[in-house]
Amino acid sequence: MGRFILRRFGQGFLVVLGVSLVVFVAMRVFGDPAKVMLPLSATAEQRAEFEHLIGLDRPLPEQFVTFLGDLATLNFGESLWQRRPAMEVVFERLPNTLMLIGAGLGFAILLALPLGAIAALRPGGIVDRVTVIGGLVGLSTPQFWLGLLLIMLFAVNLRWLPTSGFGGISYLILPALTLALPSMARMVLLVRSQVIDELNQQYVKTARAKGLRFHQVLFSHALRNTLIPFVTLAGWEVISALAGYTVVVESVFAWPGLGLTAIQAIQRNDLFLLQAIVFTVAIAIVLVNISLDVVYKLIDPRIKLA
Repeated sequence: MGRFILRRFGQGFLVVLGVSLVVFVAMRVFGDPAKVMLPLSATAEQRAEFEHLIGLDRPLPEQFVTFLGDLATLNFGESLWQRRPAMEVVFERLPNTLMLIGAGLGFAILLALPLGAIAALRPGGIVDRVTVIGGLVGLSTPQFWLGLLLIMLFAVNLRWLPTSGFGGISYLILPALTLALPSMARMVLLVRSQVIDELNQQYVKTARAKGLRFHQVLFSHALRNTLIPFVTLAGWEVISALAGYTVVVESVFAWPGLGLTAIQAIQRNDLFLLQAIVFTVAIAIVLVNISLDVVYKLIDPRIKLA
């Protein structure tokens, strides 16, 4: 497994390098950083001075080599908005995003498995119908609207929780629920359909015929065989949250994470900070994918990490 993990890290390095190349090209070929970052009233001398300051007056190959060297040392320059190193801002906001994802998706994962399994025990029953309807509603509800609805209900009307901001556990509850509910809906529907399929398999009937109790068959066989697709979906939810879902949630609740910071960087034309965020998210997604491969092997030793 160690050799496989090293190989996956090598592949992940190539992915991060590709993302870095895209960021480099997008900043220098498809746009004009000097035009974006300087005010409209900037003179030609100010533009030339700025381009020389960040190295835009040098040939592109030389700029790319310098860019790769900066990546190796995590030096993305100084944020024009924060007036401090861009990676310092990223390291400051990253724990808040990880906290939000951990709380929201952790809640979704813990509830999705038992709810989906219970719904699958009696297909077509009341619990199953309520679960399916609730799952479809969760899938159809936009997260920004769900967040506003939760604010109106629990913060404005009931006054149980704060409307937005960052602080103790009370500030985390509504953003975590907004992030968790759509993900939980997808997971519940997946677990339900997978457990129904597994319970109809021949090996389950054989195990029951040999005298195993139903709960033993359900937990030791049926649910275990649903873990691979479930872990795949859970990993996809984490990647989706890192790559986009948290942007909506953090914007609605003014949660100071990477998503809100990315929006603010775009609004302020802070390309240095934005490229640091993109680089960090790319590394996080690579690490999640590698972790998924390891979890697959732990769940089912028959899987060959070739």
